Parts: sequence; structure tokens; C-alpha cells
Amino acid sequence: MPGPAYPPLTAPAGKMVDTLAFKPLRVCVMTISDTRTDETDTSGHLLADRVKEAGHEVADKAIVPDEVNAIRAIMRKWIADPTIDAVVTTGGTGLTGRDVTPEAVRPLFDKEIEGFNTVWHLVSFQSVGTSTLQSRACAGVANATFIFCLPGSNGAVKDGWDKLIRWQLDSRHMPCNMVELMPRLMES
Repeated sequence: MPGPAYPPLTAPAGKMVDTLAFKPLRVCVMTISDTRTDETDTSGHLLADRVKEAGHEVADKAIVPDEVNAIRAIMRKWIADPTIDAVVTTGGTGLTGRDVTPEAVRPLFDKEIEGFNTVWHLVSFQSVGTSTLQSRACAGVANATFIFCLPGSNGAVKDGWDKLIRWQLDSRHMPCNMVELMPRLMES
């Protein structure tokens, strides 16, 4: 007997308020892979293109091997830069021995965005079904920089950016978005 039918996740809850000002952000894109080069990095290029299409600036882009220290070195440089607003990674969130993105990045978080993982799996389930269990996508805030770690496939980049991250990094998305939190991230 088939399981329950779940409604498809299409547009995010909320709405775009065009009377609000759009605030372009500076976003870094990191591809985490032992095998990809600039020529073969389709998910990194796809993500960078989507960041630009949304009106943001790609402040930097890097391909980093699946090594904790290599990932942390670039990530620390970016989160130390006060002009960088967000980092989005692609790759290294799976279950194999070389998948170390969460182990590299989570210790850098000041706060983890725990709801991201939950919503990511809801969105991903609509695309890949129970295979979403193999993803350890995560997100957090480090030194007032938002960090989102996505799986390395083009489909995961599309789901993650188009259905989640894009909306939270758009200052016109209401009832709330992460951009409006940015001035208060360093409060104590």
C-alpha cells in the first residue's frame, strides 16, 4: 500500500515586497572536491551564476580538496573579512570517508541554523526521495557571515539555492529574511 501523498513544495511561504529596497550581498562560493577543476566544476559555476542572477556579487570562488584544514583555511579567511556577507559551499556533505565538509565547518559556527537542515531535507525529498538521507547539509553563522553547505550535485544546488537560500538572502522577502538580521548578528 503506498504511503501518504505529500504536497509538492513549490514557492516558499511568504511573499516578495517590491516596495522594499533590494540589498545586494557579497557571497563567496566554495566547491569542495578532490576531482573537480574549473572546467568540470558544473555545480560551482551553476551556484555562482544563480548568485549573480539574484542580484548579488560573487566576492570570491574557490575549489578546495576534501580536507578539513584546507576547507577551514579558506573559510576562516572569508569569515574574517567584514565585507563578506555569506558563503555557500557545494560538495563534501555525504557519508563517504572523504566527505568532511560538516566536520570542517561546524566548529567555526558561532550559531548553527538548525532549521536549515530540516527544511533542506523537506525540499530535497521532493527531488530525490529517501536518498536525501545521505545528505548532511548544514548552515550556520560565523563572525556575522552566513554559511550554507550543500551537496555537490547540480540538482542539490538548484534545490538549495532556488528553494531556500535565495529567499532568505533577499531583503524583500517577507515576513522575514536573514538580511534584516545582519546588523544585529554581532550583538552581545
